[in-house]
Amino acid sequence: MINLLSTGKSWYKRFQYDEDVDKPGDVRNIMLIVATLIASVTFQAGVTPPGGVWQEDKNGHRAGQAIFAYQSTAYYVFLVANTTALSASVLVIISLTYRFPFHLEIIIATISMIVTYGSAVFAVTPNELVKFRFVMFAAGVPFIIRGLVQLFNVVFRSNK
Repeated sequence: MINLLSTGKSWYKRFQYDEDVDKPGDVRNIMLIVATLIASVTFQAGVTPPGGVWQEDKNGHRAGQAIFAYQSTAYYVFLVANTTALSASVLVIISLTYRFPFHLEIIIATISMIVTYGSAVFAVTPNELVKFRFVMFAAGVPFIIRGLVQLFNVVFRSNK
């Protein structure tokens, strides 16, 4: 390890994707594992927000609401980033399982998961603190970006 540091060689280079060596099926499987891990972590973070929830109605707080939500700006950043990560991982999962057996069931399950996530976030967030249009927009960002990339690919390929 010290040898790598002193020579200036990139130790991570051998772990990078190599089209000539890596099999597409193996790459897809690794991406599915990573996307599933991200979906699991972000879902759990949304359902049980950092800091937990108030346990009882006291001092103007309602039981079941996120404690973190009272730090409004930080909570917005958390919700938007977490929702974007969940949405992007769901997009990857749906894309990588396209035309696989039970793809319809995967879509139904992921949509149900997103609805469950949204319901949990709505339940633990005080209504007056969060403008949910930003969270909903964050959920759409990965799909919008992927759509734009696909559109530009089609436009630029047809012009060549």
